[in-house]
Amino acid sequence: MILESLLNNSGEWLKGKGPDANIVLSSRIRIARNIKKFIFPCRISSQDRTKVLSSVNYARNKSNFLRNFVVIKMSDISLLDRQFLLERHLISQEHISAPEGKAVLLRKDEISSIMINEEDHLRIQVIKSGFDLQSSWEIANRIDNEFSKNIEFAFSPSLGYLTSCPTNTGTGMRASCMIHLPGLVMTKRINRVLELINKLSFATRGFFGEGTQALGNFFQVSNQVTLGLSETEIIQNLASIIQQLKNQELDARGYMLAKYKLSLEDKIWRALGILKSSRLISSQETLGYLSLLRLGSDLGIISNLEKEVINNLFIVIQPAHLQKIVKKELSYQNRDYTRAKILRERLEKISL
Repeated sequence: MILESLLNNSGEWLKGKGPDANIVLSSRIRIARNIKKFIFPCRISSQDRTKVLSSVNYARNKSNFLRNFVVIKMSDISLLDRQFLLERHLISQEHISAPEGKAVLLRKDEISSIMINEEDHLRIQVIKSGFDLQSSWEIANRIDNEFSKNIEFAFSPSLGYLTSCPTNTGTGMRASCMIHLPGLVMTKRINRVLELINKLSFATRGFFGEGTQALGNFFQVSNQVTLGLSETEIIQNLASIIQQLKNQELDARGYMLAKYKLSLEDKIWRALGILKSSRLISSQETLGYLSLLRLGSDLGIISNLEKEVINNLFIVIQPAHLQKIVKKELSYQNRDYTRAKILRERLEKISL
């Protein structure tokens, strides 16, 4: 099954091979679209929800490009499997509940997933490794064009694409980057930086998107304005902000190395020691230590630690992944035990 294949492999966006991947974990483009002849999902009937799914499947089968996407109906998989897809950033929290009539079209390399009957009829997502917004947009635009050949989307000549949430009306596009900022956090500059981002009409969220905390020193930065701007302008504006964040993070890392090198090295090596020896460890504690390991790898303090390995651990230690690995339901304590065991195994070759 496709889910088992995902469990045994890293998504493309976790491979750490994209531009500026030492700071920008991933770039994502999300496009919201609604089919003209159907009521928006918030008020749609279950019968029409099924018809939306059929229309999307018809368009998929007509396209050579889309035909390679695997269809997963939310009602056909367990709650644990839906949580697993959420942890891999392939569906949203909203897509987990009330699964009837909902589905996701998924590319096996996890570069793209398309949620059907979420907040909008279609939520097209493309996510790539590193600072690569333009390439992500090109793939998303290709998917949008392929669907447009057989589906008429709700569109206003004066407003643009019509969406369930007014803030998405216009291009219907949200661009975002997941950026790792331990330097700004440790030098206590992060709050000032985030305040400035919000004043410039950009949103900051946590590792799992809207409504989540910035665990592991990861921040998802995205545009808030879609109306009155072209896709190119949205990407350029976000890219400018990310470039500034990247430069400030590099400056903070340089400052720590110059002023507090021994203290920084101590924190990083202690983190590795804890991860390699713990018997019980929570997900929140793990994310903090993994963030330090990622920083240590980027700064050359820890060698022989591949970025793909460390990036993948941020996902693998999540609750649904742990239970999928051992193929059974786990209590909180047993999750902490299994998490610690996996960390010891996967970090075994990294010498202290």
